[in-house]
Amino acid sequence: MRNNRSEVRFNSKMRKSIVALALLVYGTLSASLASYAAGPPTAQVNTTGLAVTDDAVTVGILHSVTGTMAISEAGSVEAEKLAIDQINEMGGVLGRKIKIIEEDGASDWPTFAEKSKKLLEKDKVASVMGCWTSASRKAVLPVFEKNNGLLYYPTFYEGLEQSKNVFYTGQEATQQILAGLNWIAQEKKAKTFYLIGSDYIWPRTSNKIARKHIENVLKGTVVGEEYYPLGHTNFGSLINKIKSKKPDVIYSIVVGGSNVAWYKQLKAAGITSDKWNLLTISVTEDEVKGIGGENVDGFYSMMKYFQSLDIDNNKKFVAAFKKKWGADSVIGDVTQAAYLGPWLWKAAVEKAGSFDVDKVVAASPGIELTTAPEGYVKIHANHHLWSKARVGKWKKDGQAEVIYTSELIEPNPFPAGYQ
Repeated sequence: MRNNRSEVRFNSKMRKSIVALALLVYGTLSASLASYAAGPPTAQVNTTGLAVTDDAVTVGILHSVTGTMAISEAGSVEAEKLAIDQINEMGGVLGRKIKIIEEDGASDWPTFAEKSKKLLEKDKVASVMGCWTSASRKAVLPVFEKNNGLLYYPTFYEGLEQSKNVFYTGQEATQQILAGLNWIAQEKKAKTFYLIGSDYIWPRTSNKIARKHIENVLKGTVVGEEYYPLGHTNFGSLINKIKSKKPDVIYSIVVGGSNVAWYKQLKAAGITSDKWNLLTISVTEDEVKGIGGENVDGFYSMMKYFQSLDIDNNKKFVAAFKKKWGADSVIGDVTQAAYLGPWLWKAAVEKAGSFDVDKVVAASPGIELTTAPEGYVKIHANHHLWSKARVGKWKKDGQAEVIYTSELIEPNPFPAGYQ
């Protein structure tokens, strides 16, 4: 009996010891797993005072959600928020969920500069997804360079710029302007062009590049060139000039809400695709939703992305976008390019193992995104993306039929002979 009691006491002590040891091991393992899930220590990944905590990192979104540019920029905001939601569902960036501070540039360039200063100096955001027009980008650029901030800019633009502090996720001139003019000159045997734009830096610089290409490379003629203020709605006199000149191609870079009046007035005046060629580099599905597909039917846009693009990456993206923002929502070229920004930033941060801007910038060249809705993109050392150029022919339903796709084009923001 004595031996049995001793065994019982011994077994009881052993069980308690084993349980205690198991609890200790479990607690240590749980703490290690929790630490791993949270990512590296904040002091290690944030040495420059950005808005990064143990469980969150704050970024800025800066677009026009009011004013004449809201028709174009609203989709960018939606795309960036979708990307951030998806990234957070996957665990965030370096174990930290992304928080957003959103500001409205209000279609006003000084306001963009003021809001970017707030985001960088007061809010200390780790990066900003923002701007649309080149005027807004030019307004904020000195602020980003002074504060060593990081901007992901989603719009196709004129090129002739490169900054350490900006990644350009849209296309530059060689990937859009030159590619588009080459296509229509060959496809339509076009020799005469009428250049039209809104009156600010992007359309003027783009048309300067277009004119040089038409005259020096295509050996064609520019028969007219006109500019109108943002928000302009009366194009009657311009349409009369176009009719008198009879160009082979109307080359349009009208932006924002002005597009609604412009295309409706073209149709009312009998300028339709059965008799006229119109190529635009400023109209996407976002604008067509406001313009009405029947008013652009048969005209052409040169972009790198269209919602109708028939590849698996895009089908998944469109489904996710519509699930979040509604079945009636549409997705344009800049919207898709805006979606790339958070993903490219995440990839660079994780490659760098840090949120510090200098380290993120250094880690960015060479990053590939094989899941991009447009198919594939890669960050060039010049901070632009390798992309394909595509021509879409607009249909009455507001979608475009993709009728031309180029090979992957290396970005060249400073093409010789166009500066």
